Amino acid sequence: MPLALITGAARANSIAAGIAPRLRQDGLTVVTSDLSSADYPRDLSDPSAPDELIAAVVRDHGPCDALILSHAHDVETGILDTTAESFDAHVAVNARASLLLIAAFARQVPDGGGAIVALTSDHTTGNLPYGASKGALDRIVISAARELGPRGISANVLNPGPIDTGWMDDDTRTALRDAHPLGRLGTPADIGEFVAFLVSPAGRWVSGQLLQADGGFSARY
Repeated sequence: MPLALITGAARANSIAAGIAPRLRQDGLTVVTSDLSSADYPRDLSDPSAPDELIAAVVRDHGPCDALILSHAHDVETGILDTTAESFDAHVAVNARASLLLIAAFARQVPDGGGAIVALTSDHTTGNLPYGASKGALDRIVISAARELGPRGISANVLNPGPIDTGWMDDDTRTALRDAHPLGRLGTPADIGEFVAFLVSPAGRWVSGQLLQADGGFSARY
């Protein structure tokens, strides 16, 4: 039975929480990781944590076929009030940990290959360290598609647009819904459907892409 690891899966209303049941529906075994809960708690700001996480999953369940990177460190600041320490913390979790997880995943991937999907964002203005670190993530994953393709590994970055996972107040929710072509916000379940396709055998031909799975939100201008 194929095995998927999903990071950033602690909260019940997270995007990861919408992905996990959809993958299980397709017959995958799903294990989760987050900072302090889920199946495998790990602090991804620790540079040793990614290798330890992949090793623990393989030890307990066997080789991992799919890696879904949904973890993130996010403290909103802009150019004038972002500290060096905050910037480094964002890069450590959002970019460096993702790179190390991808490398560890690729070293153990089964003979049939595997799939990597990373969740990204274009929210940068006023949220500089988060957006910049997500930009680095984008380049890492797209590079992985080229470098790891000969191992049978597909790799894509997925921008889900605004998903209400508990961070929106009523005014934000209303404004974003009204600006959306479909007249509603996306849900974690919407993203689960798309990720399920990307990690399936049918979706492996899609690789090296930064995909906007946002119901047309990014095409509004």
